[in-house]
Amino acid sequence: MPEHFTQVQQAFMAHIRDPQQHAKPSDIEERRMAIYRDLFFNNVDGFVSSAYPVLKSLYSEQAWHRLVRQFFSQHDCKSPYFLDIAGEFLAFLANDYEVQSDDPAFMLELAHYEWVELDVSVAQEVAEEVSLSAHQVTSSALFLSSLARNLSYSFPVHTISADNQPSEPAAQPSYFVVYRDSDDEVQFLSTNAMTALLLNIIESQPGADLNDVCQAVAEHAPQFSQEQLYQGALNTLSAMAERGIVVSNTLV
Repeated sequence: MPEHFTQVQQAFMAHIRDPQQHAKPSDIEERRMAIYRDLFFNNVDGFVSSAYPVLKSLYSEQAWHRLVRQFFSQHDCKSPYFLDIAGEFLAFLANDYEVQSDDPAFMLELAHYEWVELDVSVAQEVAEEVSLSAHQVTSSALFLSSLARNLSYSFPVHTISADNQPSEPAAQPSYFVVYRDSDDEVQFLSTNAMTALLLNIIESQPGADLNDVCQAVAEHAPQFSQEQLYQGALNTLSAMAERGIVVSNTLV
């Protein structure tokens, strides 16, 4: 590739990403350049805005565009696919963005909570996963479904809105499972600390059976008897199996 063309290409992209800092290539007319600037930025802004509607509602239009512009100009995306832009924006907030005094304290948690809906909606199901009925939980190797996410947040992200913006974390974390059901619809299920612990054990020890899970829980909850732990785990995981959140695997 000729060196001149490479330089023009680099100058073109630098201007597209940050027109305030990088002049346009001299041989491209302003009218055409403006079309490119608007097209690229508006596409990125559209994808980010549609993925984070609640977060966007907390900012003025000018402040939101400034935030998206900063992402567009500074973040080095790892994926070329438009579908991954929302995840890249979350990575930018988590790794590159310097939080400002007017940003909400829950910014990153809310962004993750909003992003996970898209993440689950496009997740690829593992072919070897098989559904479980409630009575199979006692005799099967247990896995967290590839279409489920076991989550906890220090802020009550599910209640946040323009009129409800907590400045401090809640006294207790909020627990959720976000999963894709048999109709390919994304569902949000509010859970509790014990359910989150059970699913975390299954996720970190894939293929564990119910007894293995109960033994692991006992290390965290010695105040309960083995019978109490077994019955509680059985009831919870049976309900999770019926929703397709806990599955088994044909390779085991």
